[in-house]
Amino acid sequence: MQSEPILQQLMQALRCLPGVGQKSAQRMVFHLLERDRKGAFQLAQSLAEAVDKIGHCSTCQTLSSRDICGLCSDDSREQHLLCIVETPADVMAIEDATSFRGLYFVLNGRLSPLDGLGPADIGLDKLALRMQQGAVKEIILATNPTVEGEATAHYLSDMAKKHQVKATRIAHGVPFGGELEYIDSGTLSHAFSGRSEV
Repeated sequence: MQSEPILQQLMQALRCLPGVGQKSAQRMVFHLLERDRKGAFQLAQSLAEAVDKIGHCSTCQTLSSRDICGLCSDDSREQHLLCIVETPADVMAIEDATSFRGLYFVLNGRLSPLDGLGPADIGLDKLALRMQQGAVKEIILATNPTVEGEATAHYLSDMAKKHQVKATRIAHGVPFGGELEYIDSGTLSHAFSGRSEV
């Protein structure tokens, strides 16, 4: 049986999502069209509105429907403390899990010469300007513990030194509730080298 071209087009469109392959896209399409047309319509409207109205905050580069996001425009936050993260999802994770009250700068990536991503591609020129203006006294490096994330953190640390800004790095190591026998050797090694006095 020849498949409906519109169905194929929708399945192909859903495959742009991370972790969605051919079978997952097919299940989603059939579910939406057979069991939840109202949900499908709401999804389409919400997605169209988000694509149309969501851009990047001009100050921190996170996703926002306004020129300056709610976090950057909140005067009760510590203006001198800046947490550097790779993605807007990282901001959400930190906000949900911690009591951090400083500001953020979202790189929307990390330094990766192999992928052609240099300092200007992730907004480090904007970050340097913020440091140069003198309001930032400390940056917290919260990039992922990957090779690229560590290289980015090192670059940011050097950048902070040039502007007389203190740079700290979030701790990496054994997760809370984790058992040592199941922790990979790289994580365990990092945890030992980053140990602190109790």
